[in-house]
Amino acid sequence: MMGHNAIYPRDAIEAHRAFIARRRAVRPSEEYRTPTTEEWDAFLEHFEKRKVSLGTCARSFGTSCIHEHACVRYSLLRLEPSQRDRLVEIRDNLIERIAEAQQVGWLGEMEGMEISLAGAEEKLAQLDNLITHRAAAIHLGMPAFLDVAGRHVTTEARLPTRSSELGESRDGQQ
Repeated sequence: MMGHNAIYPRDAIEAHRAFIARRRAVRPSEEYRTPTTEEWDAFLEHFEKRKVSLGTCARSFGTSCIHEHACVRYSLLRLEPSQRDRLVEIRDNLIERIAEAQQVGWLGEMEGMEISLAGAEEKLAQLDNLITHRAAAIHLGMPAFLDVAGRHVTTEARLPTRSSELGESRDGQQ
């Protein structure tokens, strides 16, 4: 037998807050201290180093670049749509360099560039998909806080904004 339970926004918010409180209670208190100036500077520096010509590398804080800055190969590269032309140039350059490597017999070089070319083509496909979906997206707007908190403002409950809604005539008389 299955039962059903109604979950209201207020219940979800309270349950989430209780979950956070329980987690914080079991974690060492030093994790919740104010960071030192050096720690904060290191944190900011990490995110500055994640910015690359094609977008942003989404690697975790405190991790170094494990893909030797071959960003088109890396799954955590988040492309900036405005950089599509740059990515096309990179792909075209890789195609030319692979042909050159094949002519002169640089097989090791060719293999690495083929991996980068596959990554560039995959990133281009991802970016084209992203651009297509953004163009087709319909903006639904943001819900008002009262909608999220479980109280809905209806048109009947809103305040009048024009004098005609207040029952006044054009000359200001009621």
